[in-house]
Amino acid sequence: MAGVNAEASAARIAQDVRSGARTASATTREALDLARRDPYHAIISINESAERDAAAVDAIVAAGHDPGPLAGAPVIIKDNLCLTGTRTTAGSRALENFVSPYTATSVRLLQAAGAVIVAKANCDEFAMGSSTENSAFGPTLNPWDVTRVPGGSSGGSAAAVAAGFTPLALGSDTGGSIRQPAAYTGVYGFKPTYGRASRYGLVAFASSLDQVGAFARSAEDLALTLDVICRHDPLDSTSLNVAPQFVAALRAPVKGLRVAIVTEALSAGNTPGVSGALEAARSTLVGLGVILSEVSLPALDSAIAAYYLVACAEASSNLARFDGLIYSSRAPEQPGEDWNSLVMRSRALAFGPEVKRRVLLGTYALSSGYYDAYYSKALRARALIARQFTQAFGACDALLMPTTPTPAFRLNEKTSDPLAMYLNDIDTVPVNLAGLPGLHVPFGFEEDGAYSASGGLPVGVQLIAPALCDERLITLAAALERATGGAFLRVAAPVAATGS
Repeated sequence: MAGVNAEASAARIAQDVRSGARTASATTREALDLARRDPYHAIISINESAERDAAAVDAIVAAGHDPGPLAGAPVIIKDNLCLTGTRTTAGSRALENFVSPYTATSVRLLQAAGAVIVAKANCDEFAMGSSTENSAFGPTLNPWDVTRVPGGSSGGSAAAVAAGFTPLALGSDTGGSIRQPAAYTGVYGFKPTYGRASRYGLVAFASSLDQVGAFARSAEDLALTLDVICRHDPLDSTSLNVAPQFVAALRAPVKGLRVAIVTEALSAGNTPGVSGALEAARSTLVGLGVILSEVSLPALDSAIAAYYLVACAEASSNLARFDGLIYSSRAPEQPGEDWNSLVMRSRALAFGPEVKRRVLLGTYALSSGYYDAYYSKALRARALIARQFTQAFGACDALLMPTTPTPAFRLNEKTSDPLAMYLNDIDTVPVNLAGLPGLHVPFGFEEDGAYSASGGLPVGVQLIAPALCDERLITLAAALERATGGAFLRVAAPVAATGS
């Protein structure tokens, strides 16, 4: 499946387009061809306006002007982000025929920077899942091993970048939905501080947790993308007005920075490959002059329980609009049927099992008599987790811990055990609860039950910074990338998809 674009970075593509060494049109056609031949079911739909958009970029270059920092770079976006004139399904039958009347701010900013949106990526329904097996349109396969999941909920975006369809993709991260699939597919996955990237045009799951972020195969590409999308948006009331400095952070010094390993994450059932990646990253950072220490965050033990109460409660509220009357598909009306029955049947047909489970959990937690016992207690646990992060950052500049305790698991391995599925998020949900920036850095592989620097299933580490210190994570990632020569950042070996 690999093509000319597969190994090319977005930065290189943009440079070539601006110089006339390549055209946005040719680059886009190749990306479209890869997306259309997708053997991993990473793509839900093609943007039929992509070639026209690419031609517009070429016309700007021909006129002697600069199309922007991402000139001609092809990008895939998660299918819960709106794009005018395209379907936005959020992986659900409820929105199977919904055509976006407007474009999400993060997507519009990419287009204004010269990027070309070529396709929309598969995802767990309404971003609820850790494997992209909950999509109403079928699961996505991991390009490294098609018998395994790519993670979720942004699994389609991660798989597309890992397979080399495009150098960049957008996703959303509510409890790890960018960082976890990035870990399973061997790419960078960045979740910004809550509020730094606009949520306008993102189909809501849990509004106090959702955040738009990016996938890439280089720190430079990630920085270019974040400089574009992390901007104030008056259309989003939670948007922060903080000037992005991600590209400038690429070459900032790391010597003397203080990084602490989270003690609790060292005993969370990590496989040898994950533990090996953590030790390799620690050793590399020490070699770069970073001061390593250890810090305890005991409240992390409550993170999974707190997260699934808060997230499900917010999902219950946000998904109430999908009643089959104004939003969502409607069940065929039956003679003499009342409004309540029609809504119940419409929602039962529109939502998949995981969405129903979370809506029911959230509604129960918010119900009279149970609010204080569950939801209110979860909010107190959330506040405690945030306070402990703040205390930890009093003694360090960033935290280091696993992104996931294991490499990618097999398809259907955990679909019958929701709790086992939820525990995949054990290392990622605390970051969302506290509203902090988090970055997955690919740092090796697990092969035959051991850490490997050359082959097997991807593994890596997670870096976490204080709120609004997102750029510090790019500085650390770029330093690690230079120190290793980018050895862990490569396109997955092309394979033929044989399962589903």
